[in-house]
Amino acid sequence: MLRFSRMSKISLQAVVIAVLVFIYAPLLVLILNAFNEGQISAWPIEGFSLKWWAVAYESQEIRAALLNSVLVAFGAMVIAMILGSLVAFALSKYDFFGKGTVNLLVVLPIALPGVVTGVAFSNTYSNFLGPAGFEIGYFGMIVAHATFCIVMVFNNVFARLKRMNPSLQEASMDLGQGLWGTFRLITFPQFRTAFAAGALLAFALSFDEVVVTIFTSPPGVDTIPLWILKEMSRPNQASVVNVVAAVVIVLSLIPVYVSQRLSRTENEK
Repeated sequence: MLRFSRMSKISLQAVVIAVLVFIYAPLLVLILNAFNEGQISAWPIEGFSLKWWAVAYESQEIRAALLNSVLVAFGAMVIAMILGSLVAFALSKYDFFGKGTVNLLVVLPIALPGVVTGVAFSNTYSNFLGPAGFEIGYFGMIVAHATFCIVMVFNNVFARLKRMNPSLQEASMDLGQGLWGTFRLITFPQFRTAFAAGALLAFALSFDEVVVTIFTSPPGVDTIPLWILKEMSRPNQASVVNVVAAVVIVLSLIPVYVSQRLSRTENEK
């Protein structure tokens, strides 16, 4: 068993604290500036106020952008849940030619730079599907998001399926249950937490995606990240942007936290 000296433990703790401060100090400054009374972000903050929260709440543009973000993230999550689970079942239960290649192709979109994915989809929509008479529009943005969200569901479900005992499914079918009955009573209850955790991570990943959205969003349609990006060039909107960014941080933390709790519960079983 590896043992660390007292000095080594103190050094590791110091490094961990330094990394956490480096990562989260800017977010803390942003959240504090969301309550800044001034119109421009500043440090130290001279006064605190909730007036910019009221301005953001009453903005129709922000509400529309938030709704778009939720709808796109939900649509991408649903597609990822279906395709990610199907691929996970295929790769975990069967051996076939090209299995490793399929695994690579599923994981690849999350490793590619967002600008590459965005340009690829933009060229496909404008140069191939558009001239052929297909108006992709809003659905095209959802499909583009789903490509890199699939891996979230796939990884969670695949890992859980590999740990499942196939004898339980065989026993269920020997006792008279069909394929659907075995899936409903035996298989799904064993991987549903991993399934839900992957879906929540997919939602969170799509919700704050900006690069792919820039290339695939229809004209006049903004998501929250796009709205923030556009308003950053207007200094008089800095305080409202801070408010929206603070809300995005909270909304992104919720699915990630729930996903972690579900994964921890699954691992404790």
